[in-house]
Amino acid sequence: MTPVMTVSEAVASRRSVRRFLDRSVDEALLRDILERAARAPSGGNIQPWHIRVVTGDRLAEFNALMARRVAEAPQGEGAEYDVYPQRLAPAYQQRTFEVGLLLYERMGIPREDKAGRARWFARNFAFFGAPVGLFCHVDRDHGPPQWADLGMYLQTVMLLLREAGLDSCPQECWALYHRTVDGFLGVPPEQMLFAGMAIGWADPTAPENQVETPRAAVSEILEFNPASAGPSGAKEPA
Repeated sequence: MTPVMTVSEAVASRRSVRRFLDRSVDEALLRDILERAARAPSGGNIQPWHIRVVTGDRLAEFNALMARRVAEAPQGEGAEYDVYPQRLAPAYQQRTFEVGLLLYERMGIPREDKAGRARWFARNFAFFGAPVGLFCHVDRDHGPPQWADLGMYLQTVMLLLREAGLDSCPQECWALYHRTVDGFLGVPPEQMLFAGMAIGWADPTAPENQVETPRAAVSEILEFNPASAGPSGAKEPA
């Protein structure tokens, strides 16, 4: 009997995988995971996620379309939301810089090779060779709380994928080509594309899959019993 992965093991082993094996994913398994993930919490039990999955010949058709679109419009079509804040604080800038440096160093692409980096980034739009492409949409009249609900659903999906031995890569970059995605999928105008996700079996030999992204020190993100603010707004000493 195959041992069941614990939640802690699923959390620790989840990675953003950027190269997949040429191996299909059982549709019944995938449907079961996506259905069970709907137990994720949402404010007022709204369950605001709209999930669309593309596989097989339909995915091949979509990948061919995207190859043409990326060649025609390499900068995208104008995202409907900012993936990152326009003024990102230095601490956050450093974190995203570090992960980019780690990935490109592992791939042997120097910082000055902008064309090489662009070619590598374009692989996002073929789902990094994954056999499954997933898209998550949200109603346009929903706000930040519902967008947070989407993240809880997608994280639940990724952990259940790990339990099944599968891997994934969440991709907000799909927002750059929302018109092409929505047109291909027949998405109604009242819905907005939030993100995509590549799903499949990780290629264990790929160097890009050997990157373990760093995490901020716990002292940067966690406070127990924080001091209250004084009259001036500054925190009073404990």
